[in-house]
Amino acid sequence: MTEGTTTAAAEGGDTLTRLEQEGEIAADYLEGLLDIADLDGDIDMDVEADRAAVSIVSDLAGRDLSKLVGRDGEVLEALQELTRLAVLRETGDRSRLMLDIAGFRAKKREELAVLGAQAASDVKASGEPLKLAPMTPFERKVVHDAVAAAGLRSESEGEEPQRFVVVLPA
Repeated sequence: MTEGTTTAAAEGGDTLTRLEQEGEIAADYLEGLLDIADLDGDIDMDVEADRAAVSIVSDLAGRDLSKLVGRDGEVLEALQELTRLAVLRETGDRSRLMLDIAGFRAKKREELAVLGAQAASDVKASGEPLKLAPMTPFERKVVHDAVAAAGLRSESEGEEPQRFVVVLPA
C-alpha cells in the first residue's frame, strides 16, 4: 500500500469511529429521554451513507412511540435536532445524525422515493418543470435522489418552511 492509500484508509477508519461515537452519544441521550417519558423502546445504531443512524423501535407496534413522532414527524424532527445538539455538546463537532422512530422515517423515505420517481416520469412526459409541495430538508433530499436516479435534475426553491423541490426537464 502506498502512503496515500494508507492515509485514506486511516481517515475512513477515523470517520467510522467518529460516527459510531456519535451514535453512542445519541443512544445514551435518547435512552435518558425514554426513561424520563416512561416509554419503552430499544435503540439501534448504524452508520448509513456517511451518517450515524439511530432508530428507536418497540415491540408494541410503535403505539407508545407515536407520541415521539408527532403529526407528520414534527416531534421526530425536533428530537433529531436536540439529539444532534447533545452530540455537539459532547464532541464539539456538528452532527448529521439521522433519527428514526418506529420506522416512520424509513416508511416516509419509501413514499418519497415513489413520489420523486413519479414526478420525474410526469416531467419526462410533459417536458414542463413540476413544482412539488413544501418539504423538510430530509424529504427534499430523498426526492432529489429519486429524480437523479430517474435521469433528471431537480432544485430546491423558496424559504424554510415553505422550501420545495422543482423537477426540471432534461
